[in-house]
Amino acid sequence: MKKQALYKNLAKYYDCVYSMKDYKKEADALKRIIARYKKIKGKNLLEVACGTGNYLQYLKNDFECTGIDINENMLAVAKKKVKGITLKKADMTKLKLNKKFDIILCLFSSIGYVKTYAMLEKTIKNFYDHLNTDGIVIIEPWFVNATYKTGSPHILAYDGTDVKIARVDVAKKKGNISYMDMHFLIAERNKDTKHFVDRHELGLFEEKNILRIMKNIGFKPYVLKKGALSRRNTYVCVKE
Repeated sequence: MKKQALYKNLAKYYDCVYSMKDYKKEADALKRIIARYKKIKGKNLLEVACGTGNYLQYLKNDFECTGIDINENMLAVAKKKVKGITLKKADMTKLKLNKKFDIILCLFSSIGYVKTYAMLEKTIKNFYDHLNTDGIVIIEPWFVNATYKTGSPHILAYDGTDVKIARVDVAKKKGNISYMDMHFLIAERNKDTKHFVDRHELGLFEEKNILRIMKNIGFKPYVLKKGALSRRNTYVCVKE
């Protein structure tokens, strides 16, 4: 069994697997949130765990964009797809870019991959250190314990002309770590069907604990209720 192969050797299929997401609509929501909470005039934007650049392609005309990701294969896809932005390999838990930004984004539950509260605190402190005063951080979190339903089955399917993909998994957890063994069936024209099992593990961080960490670091946090950006609450942190 591999871990996070979708972000590594399966990265070329990532956009197909998540083709149901309306990134333009979400990018428009992000722009509204930024306009409401950002007090600084600067437009330097950093997206942490930018993946294949799906948000950045809709933000690059309004902001000076930098994207970082820990996976080179995801960045390779982004470099081909999105021009006019800066892309770098970097780990959010060890962030040292020698630059400060006016906006930092961490979206699509990527923050969950840090797994533990100790690493979450370290990561949010990294965001604080890379942010200009009056700038903002927007974090779209993973589930909390109460909303993560163990035993529930899930399926995503992509029905393209030359490639068909099915992703099936059952939600499980151990302690405060959620995990999913994602089974991928990939059928491509003139090739044999491939089967992969890909494990993804994310921390189940409680909202009260996240807010406490943000406040202790020095942020003024806000909670945007589900629907503002996604089906889960969104955190906006202002550095005053």
